[in-house]
Amino acid sequence: MKKWYGGVLTTSLLMFLVLGYCVMRKPVKESYVTSSLYFNMTNPLEWINAMAPPAAHHPEKNNQVIPAEIVVSDLFIKRNLSAQEQQSLSTWYQLKRLITHDLVLPNAIEAVKEATVAWNNLMSAVEMDKLDTNDSSIKTGKQKQCPHFLSKTNATELDASGFKLRLPCGLTQGSSITIIGIPNGLLGNFRIDLTGEPLPGEPDPPVILHYNVRLHGDKITEDPVIVQNTWTIAHDWGEEERCPLPSDEKSKKVDELDQCNGMVGNVTSTRHVIATNKSSMVQDGAKSRKYFPFKQGYLSVATLRVGSEGIQMTVDGRHITSFAFRETLEPWLISEVRISGDIKLISVVASGLPTSEDAEHISDLEALKAAPLPPRKRLDLFIGVFSTTNNFKRRMAVRRTWMQYDAVRSGQVAVRFFVGLHKNQMVNEELWNEARTYRDIQLMPFVDYYSLITWKTIAICVFGTEVVSAKFVMKTDDDAFVRVDEILSSMERVDTTRGLLYGLINADSQPHRSPDSKWFISPEEWPEETYPPWAHGPGYVVSSDIAKTISSKQRKGRLKMFKLEDVAMGIWISEMKKKGLEVKYEKEERIFNEGCRDGYVIAHYQSPREMLCLWQKIEEKKRALCCGD
Repeated sequence: MKKWYGGVLTTSLLMFLVLGYCVMRKPVKESYVTSSLYFNMTNPLEWINAMAPPAAHHPEKNNQVIPAEIVVSDLFIKRNLSAQEQQSLSTWYQLKRLITHDLVLPNAIEAVKEATVAWNNLMSAVEMDKLDTNDSSIKTGKQKQCPHFLSKTNATELDASGFKLRLPCGLTQGSSITIIGIPNGLLGNFRIDLTGEPLPGEPDPPVILHYNVRLHGDKITEDPVIVQNTWTIAHDWGEEERCPLPSDEKSKKVDELDQCNGMVGNVTSTRHVIATNKSSMVQDGAKSRKYFPFKQGYLSVATLRVGSEGIQMTVDGRHITSFAFRETLEPWLISEVRISGDIKLISVVASGLPTSEDAEHISDLEALKAAPLPPRKRLDLFIGVFSTTNNFKRRMAVRRTWMQYDAVRSGQVAVRFFVGLHKNQMVNEELWNEARTYRDIQLMPFVDYYSLITWKTIAICVFGTEVVSAKFVMKTDDDAFVRVDEILSSMERVDTTRGLLYGLINADSQPHRSPDSKWFISPEEWPEETYPPWAHGPGYVVSSDIAKTISSKQRKGRLKMFKLEDVAMGIWISEMKKKGLEVKYEKEERIFNEGCRDGYVIAHYQSPREMLCLWQKIEEKKRALCCGD
């Protein structure tokens, strides 16, 4: 027994010595294990901040941020895909060095890890689909995965723990959820949660919007109140937003609407004040009388609508609250509506949901497919379009409108959508089918988060110089209408092929220092008081030499990262200028950052219907006229 015990002890000591030696020899591995544990236990942004500023990264000072090959290895395994399917991955493998060396961008680690799971699931589904190619019933089912609307009546009959409505393909801008019900029960309190997809191993999904109605107040107030918040397993509960607002808090704007309607308040106390005044004062008070939109025992029709900046709530046709999207909690990630508490539900309707078009029922399908890239021919212009996974309708609107310019159809100009993955497999399958059908989508090896759009800008430069050879490379958005003919004319007018940044140039902007801003940049991320000149994101063009330099630097791991992609382009060009590049900043006043004006070159924030209207005016009137009311 003693010999056996002594043998175990000796073996254990030898193992500790070997382990210690390995750790000394490979400290990077040790760093990865330690960091992973810290990441799982706390806020990942804190972990990133401890290593380097999240928005700006200097690879030359920190070449091995993390051995991310361990995290992303499954993303770059060669798959059994056809040549046509490989076209959607033209920049995929070229971004490996980028995402393994620049994981210090906010939420990058989560986005890549989630993409690994999503990609493996998608590829498994693709393989299964190939095995079942002769089964038409499976194909038919897949074509109808993303419905345009969903509805349920007599919702209270479903589940004693509450009501759940599955949203197969998430939400997009313009989507809405209408809830008709009567607050009842002892307190009349109820909650609405818009939840996302949990990762494997996570017990609960993230809550992208928590809308809590407390008719009898809470620990902070005895008056009725609406509390809004978010929750994730990594960050726990975020900062509460309350309506009515606390007396010391100023209302913010979301999509130009108040965070909290100033009329929302305590009905009882206001009525008492009015009753004690003179009759003339009663009338004056009635104009500004406080009210609360929900009342116990009374029917309410409440609608949550997705805007460009946040989610709006209206009750009985009146705007009540606005809630700005928070980082990594974008609306396209919402997968379920959950309603619980003291409310008798009559019906729940989700409308304006993202859905793809059935290719078999499109009469002009061939005209919508991307034109083949001409071999060994230099393009005049390559246009990369930012799009998110379930923005099916926006991409179709672009295909039917400005992608129909003769220059695009002839191959003189090439256009591709750059789209990240989704955490929902159903959405990824729809995206994969769309990519195979139209051949104009470039998949990105990360989940689509706003904080990672700089990676898409780099991918556009890679495609425009490594996959094709274009004189000029352009970036735009899927809700921007681009007059391709005018862009080409402008390039001829500018008459330069080197050092060009063309767009709506901003030469004296300052970083947003307020944490409430969507574009917040801390002094650690950008210490200077102003940015170098940059062009607004709805559309800008760079010459091929600039795009090539960006592509080359990312390949070598020497490109500085910054989370605001349009500003990042300005920073990169400024650094090239310091090293001797003669830069020409060409300001185009006809690029409109918000909305449309007659004579536009680019009109931003255009809905699919507005895009079709703009194209119709160009075809019929031969002029760039906006679509007014």
